[in-house]
Amino acid sequence: MANMMQFDLVSPEKLLSSQQVEAVLIPGADGDLMAMPGHAPVITSLRPGILRVQTAAGSEEYVVTGGFAEIGESVSVLAEKAVPSAELTQEGFEALVEEAKSAYGQAQDAFVNEPGPVDDAAKMLSDMVAVGDQMGLSGTR
Repeated sequence: MANMMQFDLVSPEKLLSSQQVEAVLIPGADGDLMAMPGHAPVITSLRPGILRVQTAAGSEEYVVTGGFAEIGESVSVLAEKAVPSAELTQEGFEALVEEAKSAYGQAQDAFVNEPGPVDDAAKMLSDMVAVGDQMGLSGTR
């Protein structure tokens, strides 16, 4: 199994995946990142996006809202929230967008004349809406 590595995906609610994989496409805060066996060690933060896992049996997708990924001899993803793409409903997606909108509004209220945190919250909301576009879901009905 030289072309395989251990992959673990954990959210605060549960362990979503723990298996041997060929590759993991990670939605990093600074851009997408493909982790494969032999990858250089790195830790990155996640942006809202679709995490894609390639296994010997096929591929799996998860929607993540943020968190961290640690890549080394294995890949560990600690997601703020993670949902298998196949299980994300329109209502579930709308709830994620509403959370991002709420965070954006709170940042605007708390950080008047401080663009950094407000810009970060706006980017998070924009990324969440883009996930819906990729999946054919809408942030509002």
